[in-house]
Amino acid sequence: MASPGDDELQTALTQLKAANPALGIPKLHALLRTEYPDWAVSEKRMRKVLATIAPPEADTGPPHPSSQLVEGLDIAQWTPRVDVRLFDKRKGKGLVATQKIKAGETIWLEDPFVIAPQWEIYDKQRAGAACSLCTTLFAHSPEARARCPHCPAAFCNALCRKRADKTHPLLCAAQNPSSMPLLRWARSKEWLALHALVQCTARVLLANAAGEAARAADWAVVRGFAVLGMEERAKYSFRAEPDRETWKSAFELFCAAFHRPRREEAPAKNLTDEERRVAAILRKPLPAEIESALFDYDAGFLRGLGRMSLNLEAHGGLYTLHAHLNHGCAPNVSVRHLDQRHALSRITVKALADIKPGQELLITYVNPATGYAERRAALEAWGFVCQCARCAEEGRDWAPPAEPEGLGDLASELKAGLGVM
Repeated sequence: MASPGDDELQTALTQLKAANPALGIPKLHALLRTEYPDWAVSEKRMRKVLATIAPPEADTGPPHPSSQLVEGLDIAQWTPRVDVRLFDKRKGKGLVATQKIKAGETIWLEDPFVIAPQWEIYDKQRAGAACSLCTTLFAHSPEARARCPHCPAAFCNALCRKRADKTHPLLCAAQNPSSMPLLRWARSKEWLALHALVQCTARVLLANAAGEAARAADWAVVRGFAVLGMEERAKYSFRAEPDRETWKSAFELFCAAFHRPRREEAPAKNLTDEERRVAAILRKPLPAEIESALFDYDAGFLRGLGRMSLNLEAHGGLYTLHAHLNHGCAPNVSVRHLDQRHALSRITVKALADIKPGQELLITYVNPATGYAERRAALEAWGFVCQCARCAEEGRDWAPPAEPEGLGDLASELKAGLGVM
């Protein structure tokens, strides 16, 4: 393990503290260990460096999300035409073209890391009318279906059934009934971010059971997703107090679904049948830093919800390479779901304009047809103020309104994702 320099450590702590201002020293230290597992930093040294960091000015506007590179990411599995670039500490990472891309060309196809589909699709999954992995509607797919041997979950084919082993065993009504109250509750609240966090957590736990290499690869992807604390997202997105009671209720169901705290030390005869089944699925405990990063309330659960909310694609998927795409109010790429017969959750990334080598690929997080003030307000949900050339021109004479303007349907949708009821 390496010992970072004071400047490097100060930068990392400044970003973590800004995104999680409510965390105390022990939890901040645990978060630092999780985000930078190759660093050797004692709590004593962290306290010393924290003392040199000036407190933030009062209410200077939205804090910026933090992100990091995905260690060992093999971009060539999707495309040789782009590469990851770390722009700066504030903007973070993004994708740039490595060769000329013409307007209309497909740049890459990508299946989701996990999928928390739109609720109408989820209902069809529960009813056996859509694949429980790729979300393809069976009315559109003539292939023979496969089923979970334990519950009614249906899949397009044996391949989807096999791939579902990365998440399904912990979310199976028969193998882990404790997951059902959480999933039903997320459905009742129409809370996609919570559902995505459940899927993501199940994947990390099952990767850990599969072995150290699988765990390291999947955890690197999760840690690489941009993140901003839930408290800050709620505050700056909607200028309202977050619904902490709802968050707490969700956390209790979340812990129960994954049998936290675990009882590995309890005699087998004292475990319930379900606990024994889940223990057999999980096989071994998580490393302490990952356990904390998933199941601590502030540094784990709320941070995880913020991470999901920032990175969910419009149809509910989390995509490893897609999550690197930054926003632009004049986007040069679009994301589409074109394979509705065989893989509804698969995205196709296409060029909207000619892209030169070295030029950044940009999508839009909001409706680009709207005016500057509406785009700026909507982008607060992602924790930044756009500084593209279009915004610089259109926002030259703009002044903030006395009271935030409502965002209509977009605000309602984002509030559901955040759990701000």
